[in-house]
Amino acid sequence: MGNKKSFWDKMDAFLMKDSAFIVLIMGAAAAIFAGTYMYINLGTGAFNDINIVAMLRDGLDGGDYAAAAGFAAGFLIARILEGPLVGLLDIGGSLQTGVGIGLPALFLSMGWNLPFANFFTALITGAILGLIIGAVIMFIRKVVPDGVAVGGTSVMMGAGNATGRYLAPLIIVAAAQYNVYTGIGAILGAAIFYKWGKEMTGGAILGAMILGGIFL
Repeated sequence: MGNKKSFWDKMDAFLMKDSAFIVLIMGAAAAIFAGTYMYINLGTGAFNDINIVAMLRDGLDGGDYAAAAGFAAGFLIARILEGPLVGLLDIGGSLQTGVGIGLPALFLSMGWNLPFANFFTALITGAILGLIIGAVIMFIRKVVPDGVAVGGTSVMMGAGNATGRYLAPLIIVAAAQYNVYTGIGAILGAAIFYKWGKEMTGGAILGAMILGGIFL
């Protein structure tokens, strides 16, 4: 038991270091960029929403990467600046959208095909991008005065939660239109989560998935 406790203590200490954050970002960015490589070559594997991937698809088909590069790279810059200030890093905007769509579109628009030469180079490129992003975030965090980092956290979280509350009715309607069982599941799940004091959106999704999986 003593050895296990010592191991977890060391693990906790490591994860609290700035270097651990950068390593984690490097791993995530490498996987996401490699997923985009797979999408470009195999048609599947991108870690992103369909509508955002469609921007990259338009660039691959027509040669115009302006929409994907501008939208997704802009997201990346905004999230890198936002992360140290609010104390949260939006993985969807910074890595999935920025590293997965924006930067690949930018590279392809500039004729940089080396990052997509093979799966290994894609992993290396993603890791390097993650290293740069993690280092920039840590640098911004160091130069921001103490106390500023926590100031916007509740605002960011509150905005997301407030918006999410309105999704439950839409999910219930969509589930009911798809199938009667998924509709009933969404209603029951939302009701149970409401009774528990939890967000109804999660209950509606889980309920629709459970009953839909059983009866379809």
